[in-house]
Amino acid sequence: MKNLIQLGFAALLSLNSITANAQSKNKDNSLLWEVSGNGLSKPSYITGTFHILCSKDFEIKPKVLKALEKSENFVMEINYTDAAEMMSLQKMFKADKKISDQLSPEEARELNTVLANYGTDLKSIDSSSPQALYALLSTKAIPCPQNEVKLYEMELLQKAMKDKKSIKGLEKVEDQMKSINEAYDLKSIITQLKMDKEYQILFTQMIEAFKNENVQSLYSLFKDERFMNDHQEKAMLTNRNQNWVKIMPDMMKKESSLFAVGGSHLMGENGIIPLLQAKGFTVKPVSGL
Repeated sequence: MKNLIQLGFAALLSLNSITANAQSKNKDNSLLWEVSGNGLSKPSYITGTFHILCSKDFEIKPKVLKALEKSENFVMEINYTDAAEMMSLQKMFKADKKISDQLSPEEARELNTVLANYGTDLKSIDSSSPQALYALLSTKAIPCPQNEVKLYEMELLQKAMKDKKSIKGLEKVEDQMKSINEAYDLKSIITQLKMDKEYQILFTQMIEAFKNENVQSLYSLFKDERFMNDHQEKAMLTNRNQNWVKIMPDMMKKESSLFAVGGSHLMGENGIIPLLQAKGFTVKPVSGL
C-alpha cells in the first residue's frame, strides 16, 4: 500500500498538472521552452512533465535530452537526491490524527464503502495522512499495473546524474506539503475519491495531450471545479509558480539549467512562462535542438 501511495502522490500532481485537448493546434505547442536574454550568458530551458506514465506511453523527446546535455544544472520541483528531503517526504505519509477520528460514524462508513472501489478499506489506511489518501485517486486512474509505470522526472534524473549534472530543487518537501494541505482538506478529498471513474477518463485524456505537446490546452481542464476550484489553483499553481520565478533567474545567471516541472505550471496568467517574460526574459517554444 505504501508504494502505491507514493506512486499515486507523484501522479496526483500530474492530475493537477496536465489537461486535455489533443486536437488543439498552436504554434506554441511545445513542452520544451528556451529562456534567454535579460543578462543571461547562456540559454536555459524549461520542460513540462507528466510525473507518471505507463511504459507504453513513456517517451522523453530527443530535444529534451539535448537540452539536458546543453545544461549544467538539472532542476526539479524537489531535489530527490537530497537525503533530508527524502526523509521529509516519508513523513508526509504519516498522520497526526487518524482519519476515522476526523469523521462522523456515518461519514466513516461511507468512506469505507468508497475505498472498496480502490481495493482497500478505512482500517488499512486510517493512520495515513489525508494527502496520502488522495493519492489513491491516481493509483486507480493509471491505466496499467504498478510494475509497468515510469516516473518521468526520475528517468531524467538518472540521465542527469550519469552525466554528472548539478541537481537542484525549486522548493522543499515542506513547501509542497503546505500547498497541498492548503488546497485539499479531508472532506474535499473524500468528494474527489467518489469521482474515480471521471479521473480515469481524465487521466487517459491527459496522456494524449502530453504526448501531443498540447501546451495551451494543459491549462484548461482543472478550471472545471469538479477537479480544482480557484482556491486550490492558487495554492497548487499560482503561489508556487510565483515563488519559483523568484529564484529561477539567479540559477540561470550562474549556470545554464534545465527546469523540469509539471505541465500546468507553464501557461496561464500566472504560469512560469508569462511570469518570466514579464521579468524581461525571452521565452520561446523549442521544436528541435
